[in-house]
Amino acid sequence: MNVGFIGLGAMGLPMAKRVIGAGHQLRTTFHRNRAPAEELAALGARVLSTPAEVARESEAVITILPADAELKQAVLGANGVLEGFAAGKVLIEMTTATAFTVREVEAALAGVGGRVLDAPVSGGTPAAANGTLTIIVGGDADLLEQCRPLLESMGKSIPHVGAVGQGKVVKIVNQVLAATHLLAMAEALALGIKCGGDPKVIYEVLKTSSGYSKMMDLRLPGFLFNGAFQPGFKLDLMKKDLNLAVDSAQALAIPLAFGSLAAQIFAAASTAGRGGEDFSAAADFLAGLAGARLDGGRQRSAE
Repeated sequence: MNVGFIGLGAMGLPMAKRVIGAGHQLRTTFHRNRAPAEELAALGARVLSTPAEVARESEAVITILPADAELKQAVLGANGVLEGFAAGKVLIEMTTATAFTVREVEAALAGVGGRVLDAPVSGGTPAAANGTLTIIVGGDADLLEQCRPLLESMGKSIPHVGAVGQGKVVKIVNQVLAATHLLAMAEALALGIKCGGDPKVIYEVLKTSSGYSKMMDLRLPGFLFNGAFQPGFKLDLMKKDLNLAVDSAQALAIPLAFGSLAAQIFAAASTAGRGGEDFSAAADFLAGLAGARLDGGRQRSAE
């Protein structure tokens, strides 16, 4: 299949490599940084000048971009995907963005006979490299089955969650829960540490207790217990996702108390210089406000 791929960031580049590895003919482009496109060119990809050109030469176009504004520019802007789209082509939209934007994109592409799958991902860069992402798909069920072999080059779990827009909804729900679980874990363990407890002992007990969260397994060993924050998913990206959730809640005039508080803490951690680290650095930052550190070492400065 001729596949277009737009968005060669920390997630997109390894995902694009998986697509090439599955035998698809890849078309791509770049915005500012040409190096990832050249890396794909060395693997056989064709590098084109604009998203419109990518769309013209592709049966399916995959987009995975930073947020709504970049998505709208890449698809609806000058020389965007829309200009190269035609009947029968499919956009597989994998950005963590709002449902409002992906529905706007779907409406525009439907006007030229195109179709859209709303397919954000979860799992971070290791899963992107290994092809074990969870791909949360909103859209027509039959179209999903047509595209499933392509999606399986990048992901292991590919649930269908409803119409276009619902993929984004489920992803944002996941991000709010992941962030709030992380921060609640940090705050509670900081309390335990200040009361004289050993965080690793507490963790072992919590594994079989009602306070357990999968986030403990994902971000205590290898990250917080080691004081290591090489990003699997950057703090600033989680901050962006939380802001999407807050914006969505405001648009619907509904409360998002814990999500809004999590967004504020992530913003504070980013301002303190932790934005380029793994998002678990927000937990380290929060524990530090209590004078505790989960690896047992000296608390790093929050300045």
